[in-house]
Amino acid sequence: MQQVQDQPMRSDAKTLNEIRIQGFDVLVKNLGPADAIRFIQSYSHGSGDYTKERRASLETDFDTVVNGIREHRKKRSRT
Repeated sequence: MQQVQDQPMRSDAKTLNEIRIQGFDVLVKNLGPADAIRFIQSYSHGSGDYTKERRASLETDFDTVVNGIREHRKKRSRT
């Protein structure tokens, strides 16, 4: 267990494995075994670089976004 600077170490802290076991037990109790497994399977780690993609999206200025929306609406109204 790693001690955070200037904070005392807690002896009652659960390990990550203990938390996972307890969490899965709660899921099974409340959802049943099949739905608990389906719930766990619904999560994925994803792919790509979120930080880079987020930064790129934030660099897009407001006028560019508004113009993109207007163009999309024009194309949609033509069909």
